[in-house]
Amino acid sequence: MSVGGVGGRVGLGTLVKRLLVGRSKPSSLVEHSRLPKFLALPIFSSDALSSVAYATEQILFVLLGASVAANTDVMPIAIAIAVLLGIVIASYAQTCRAYPSGGGGYVVSKENLGKYPSLVAASALLVDYVLTVAVSVVAGVVAIVSFAPHLLSYAVPISIGFVILITIANLRGVRESGLLFALPTYAFIVGIVAMVLLGLGQCLQGCAVAEPVPPLPGLALAEGAVGLGVLLHAFSSGSTALTGVEAIATAVPAFQRPQSKNARQTLFLMGGIAVVMFLGISYLASRAGVTVSEHRSVVAQLAHGIFGGGPAFLFIQIFTTAILVLAANTSYQAFPRLLAILARDRYVPGQFANMGDRLVYSNGVVVLALLACLLIWAFDANLERLIQLYVVGVFTDFTLSQIGLVRHWRRRHREGLDVGPKWWFRPALNAVGALATGMVLVITIATKFTHGAWLVVVAIPVLMAGLLYVNRHYEHIRTQIRRWVVRPGAEADNHVVLLVPDGSPAVAEALGWVRSVRARDVRAVHLPRPGADGDLRDQWRRLSRGGPDLEDLPESGGSVLDRIRSVVRETQGGEGDFVSVVVPEVVDKAGLGYLLERRDLIRLKAGLLNEPRVVVTDVPVQMEGGLPVGVDELPLVPQRTVTLVFVAGVNDAVARAVTYARSLTASETRAVYFAFDPKDAPPIQEEWGERKMQIPLDVVEAPFRDLQPPMLAEVRRYTSRADTVVTVVMPEIVTGKWRHVLLHNQTPLFVKRLFLFEPRVVLSSVPYRVD
Repeated sequence: MSVGGVGGRVGLGTLVKRLLVGRSKPSSLVEHSRLPKFLALPIFSSDALSSVAYATEQILFVLLGASVAANTDVMPIAIAIAVLLGIVIASYAQTCRAYPSGGGGYVVSKENLGKYPSLVAASALLVDYVLTVAVSVVAGVVAIVSFAPHLLSYAVPISIGFVILITIANLRGVRESGLLFALPTYAFIVGIVAMVLLGLGQCLQGCAVAEPVPPLPGLALAEGAVGLGVLLHAFSSGSTALTGVEAIATAVPAFQRPQSKNARQTLFLMGGIAVVMFLGISYLASRAGVTVSEHRSVVAQLAHGIFGGGPAFLFIQIFTTAILVLAANTSYQAFPRLLAILARDRYVPGQFANMGDRLVYSNGVVVLALLACLLIWAFDANLERLIQLYVVGVFTDFTLSQIGLVRHWRRRHREGLDVGPKWWFRPALNAVGALATGMVLVITIATKFTHGAWLVVVAIPVLMAGLLYVNRHYEHIRTQIRRWVVRPGAEADNHVVLLVPDGSPAVAEALGWVRSVRARDVRAVHLPRPGADGDLRDQWRRLSRGGPDLEDLPESGGSVLDRIRSVVRETQGGEGDFVSVVVPEVVDKAGLGYLLERRDLIRLKAGLLNEPRVVVTDVPVQMEGGLPVGVDELPLVPQRTVTLVFVAGVNDAVARAVTYARSLTASETRAVYFAFDPKDAPPIQEEWGERKMQIPLDVVEAPFRDLQPPMLAEVRRYTSRADTVVTVVMPEIVTGKWRHVLLHNQTPLFVKRLFLFEPRVVLSSVPYRVD
């Protein structure tokens, strides 16, 4: 069975992926994957709704650490947080209206405050989304431990297991994950509201917790004064109730149309539910004498006291656990979308802008899962330590977003654009929001800095520096490859250096290909290979029949790569000429086996790409049972040759590849652009014509965003005739530093691996070196 479905067969990796994730969806179904409000609420609001399960507990943790009788201060703090939550929700409703394309604080800051504030907002959000996954999942595990204390020692593996499950669910698609998460979210809402209503009824006759639990070690043992610093610390800790509010504004495009209106309605509904549940839990906690315990959460203590244990208590615990774990889903929706926007703006690798099989940004989903698991492991799934890192990032984004909206509304009014009859209300509301969240941000940093928040304060500028570095690299590359110094119509000669390691069918196939192209001169050079036959010269004379003599590599000069470089540099030619280093290759293993066995050859080809004027041409022949597949063992010139240049844009690198393709003088030469979305093709076609690229451009649709099927189909249109050889030409950006490799699309590597196993296909990499 082939790996990855090469050659039309479905590989083991593909089968496993299809089992876990499901079959690919075409891009045309993006509109059908948009969410109605009843599914958007559990997907984008689970974080904000679930935070009520531990926000009150965080207030109590600070207050009871100062005084055993500090319960009376819970409600004033909770009311202040509820007012703040209302202000923020109203402000983000403005964001949904003003920026229906999504992006939240990053997009608002970019358009109104400039590059650097927007990167602060983006960095803060990225950090916060990773923390949201870790905190939510660990809080869910704490809820499990509340009724199964013997699981406390397994908190880390259980937490990581939940992250993996949520990751798989999100890789299956947005709509599918919404259906999965809807029941737990709505069940949690019903359970908490029922508990609050019943508890309020019981409190008419006096609130009491039925089963006292041992308090957390380190809490105060006597009454004491509660100073302003403690109250501010409790306020900042309880402000975790606001986390996740921004997710809806970030993901407005995921809603059904009218998107902005549906997003705002969902946001207000979420806010109303969250305020009711948070104030209800806080009131009951302040009246019932609950404490902060390692063995039972505040919600669990209230549920046990109100319902007296039994099925209702288990119901609350099960669905509290479920929504706490599933609250991570908010980040799974917002983090990849923000990365995709940053990728389009060239602040993160371009791979993050690609949609996966199920119309989700799967690269971002996987990275989020890895970072969250690392955080859970590093902090030993300790909620109290993780929670100290929380809130800083989200309130940084809140503040910058609201300041940006103030400038947005003022600019629109100044330009005479419609902002409503009472235009001043919108910037005034956002100004109040900015002031309130800015104050909370200052309080949070001041009160939590020494408790761990300093890590986030340091992480945000470090991440911001990384975004700037990536952007600077991309802009530098873009400038270099779009100088238009390469003229596609220029004539160029092709000088060929054929490497001959043995007398295999691959060498015969390579010799036939060399004879089919227009070459100014041809040199055959012996490539030393352990285990090769000693009579190679005799084999070569019989095989080449009057071809060039077989030369030996220079005896000295360093490694094999260095010695081949010296041969290449000896080859004379014009400044715009090419030196094709032809590498025959016998492929008798797939996947990892091939990589391990031919490490030397892979390094050789990669090293040659750094050499000026060199084109690396790979002539692979697949062997099965000792016999070549799809070719004979004779150096026959193919009756028909076709050259296909695979392109992803129009630039100097592509122009150089087109010039090389034309120098081969094949029977037919064409360029091919694979379009994931039909709207991507017209700009490429228009620029192709403007730049007079000299060869026709075909657009091939790839509706499932998988290049393998359309690429194979395009090549097999020609190789279905046994007398045809196809040369696939790949323009390839070559950077000066190894770390830059990760910043570029890996399509050339994918294409090379794919066509290693395809009969009568030759691969030519045309490098374009940038400094």
